[in-house]
Amino acid sequence: MEPDISIIIPLYNEVENIEPLANAIINALKGYVYEVIIVDDGSTDGSNEKLKELCVNYANFRTIRLKRNAGQTAAMDAGFKRAKGKYVVSMDADLQNDPTDIPKLLEQLKWYDMACGWRLKRNDPLIKRISSKVANYIRNKLSWEDIKDTGCSLKAYRRECLGKIKLFNGMHRFLPTLFKMEGFSVTEIIVSHHPRKYGRSKYGVSNRAVRAFIDLLVIRWMKKRKLCYEVENG
Repeated sequence: MEPDISIIIPLYNEVENIEPLANAIINALKGYVYEVIIVDDGSTDGSNEKLKELCVNYANFRTIRLKRNAGQTAAMDAGFKRAKGKYVVSMDADLQNDPTDIPKLLEQLKWYDMACGWRLKRNDPLIKRISSKVANYIRNKLSWEDIKDTGCSLKAYRRECLGKIKLFNGMHRFLPTLFKMEGFSVTEIIVSHHPRKYGRSKYGVSNRAVRAFIDLLVIRWMKKRKLCYEVENG
C-alpha cells in the first residue's frame, strides 16, 4: 500500500536521537498510513548503523545515506525526490520538533499548498533565539515577506507542488517564498518546540550568517526578476 504521508528527516550525527524520534513518530501517527525517510547526511557517529537497525524493525522506515556531508538542503532534496506520499512533511532529527504537531499541519493542506510551523515559544539558548529573530526580520525585510519563523524545519507540503520547486544549497530556508513565487498558497500555525536533550546543534550564529545573507540576496534578485505578464489574446 502506498503511503498517504511521507516524512522527510535530514540527519547528521544524531545517533542518540534516532530511537526516541522513531518512537515519538510512531506514537503520534497511529491510524495514519505513512513512510519515514531519514536522510543520513554523511554522519560519522554511528548513526548509519543505528538507522539500518531501525529500518529492519519498522517496514515503513527507510534510510538514505549521502556519500559525504552535503548540507541540510541537499539532504532534504534527496528525501523529497524519493517521497511517495500525497503529502510530504519535513522535520529535524534533534527531537526539538514535536511529531504530535504533524496532524495539525496536514489539516491545513485541505486549504493551502504548504503549512509552516511557527515556534512561538522557542526552547533554545538566548543567543540563538536573538540571532534567529534578527535573521528572520532581515530576511523578511529584504525579501518582502511576512513569514514569522522561516527557520522552522517542521513543514507540510502537497507533493505535486513540492515537485515544481528547484532547490539550491541553502534554499531550504526560503521554501515558503519559493512556493509563493510559483503561485502556491502558504500558511503558518503555532507548533511546539522542545529543548535539545542529546547531541549538539550543527548550526551556530557564525557558521551560517554570511551564507544565509548571500542566499537572501539571491532570493531578492529572483523575486525582482520573476516574469510577470498577462496574455491579452491568442
